Amino acid sequence: MEKIMFLDYETMRFIWWGLLGALMIGFAIMDGFDMGIAAILGWAGRNDTERRIIINTVGPVWEGNQAWLVLAAGAMFAAFPLLYAVTFSGLYVAMFLVLLALILRPVGFKFRSKLTNPRWRALWDWALIIGGVVPPLVFGVALGNVLLGIPFHLDDDLRSFYDGSFFGLFTPFPLLCGFVSLSMVIMHGGVFLALKTEGELEVRGRRAASVAAVVMLVLFSLAGLWVAFGMHGYVITEGAGHFAPSNPLVKIVVLEKGAWLNNYGAYPWTIGVPVIGYLGAVMAVAFLHLGHAGWAWIASAFSVAGVVGTFGVGTFPFILPSATDPRSSLTIWDSSSSHMTLFLMLLATVVFLPLVIAYTGWVYRVLRGKVTADDITRSESAY
Repeated sequence: MEKIMFLDYETMRFIWWGLLGALMIGFAIMDGFDMGIAAILGWAGRNDTERRIIINTVGPVWEGNQAWLVLAAGAMFAAFPLLYAVTFSGLYVAMFLVLLALILRPVGFKFRSKLTNPRWRALWDWALIIGGVVPPLVFGVALGNVLLGIPFHLDDDLRSFYDGSFFGLFTPFPLLCGFVSLSMVIMHGGVFLALKTEGELEVRGRRAASVAAVVMLVLFSLAGLWVAFGMHGYVITEGAGHFAPSNPLVKIVVLEKGAWLNNYGAYPWTIGVPVIGYLGAVMAVAFLHLGHAGWAWIASAFSVAGVVGTFGVGTFPFILPSATDPRSSLTIWDSSSSHMTLFLMLLATVVFLPLVIAYTGWVYRVLRGKVTADDITRSESAY
């Protein structure tokens, strides 16, 4: 079997770092707009009919969009099992909060229109709003904590111990990252709302996207300045074995102010990643006001990819730094699965990922077009 693995261990580890990042970006793009729409449901929908139209813009696709989250979690579990173990055992309260909010979404979609009682529908509206606000906020807070360093350490048997608390996660910088994430999905959701509706709803979608884009760019810039001048990054000084068996404890890691920007200095072409984040948001707003909502959604998707990618490029090769024991920090070189496991997973990905992308594309092609009040009146399957 070794003879047919035409990619070496180092290359395979790098590929899976890229694939994990691609899946996370895919989740942020595909599930981001339906969470963004849910987050502004109470503001954009001024009466029951408008709220039903908004819900039905994402109702047929939100379940498929969440497949990207499942794929990302599965890839993390199989490709970087130590990352999965440390993250889910240490941050389980935050993960439970996200799962609870995500569970509110299907319940809200399925039950809201079962009764016409206004209080019943208002209750499920709030469930959908919570399901749209909490996950992106917590995901952003989590990424902010990764930049600061997660308080955990490994013992000599590589058992992980979380040294922090749930409320300790919500310090100023992670909260700033949380609001970057929330404003980003609201921008993306507002663009999709403008794409899928007409009249006043289209205007409100355009307005929400424009305001959220400005807020996101301001907060994103503040976060970048904070990382550059007010925070220590992590640097490996010795022991990073790109071909060695996974063991985080054999390396030496030091903290340096502004070190999260080292990759951008070493590889200037990577500056294009955050630039895409900025330009995508600007172009999305410009296309919206020119009446090209489809192009605006594509530009918004590029912006989301740029913002999430900025985090990935800056932290490479770290995937989970430790604030309490820097040596325990996890990198792509010392926390991956075996060479054979990564290779077999890559074969499966090459076969199945194009099928997922093709099916997703076909679904969106079938469901293209505006959602109107007549559509939800005529359709018995409308939410």
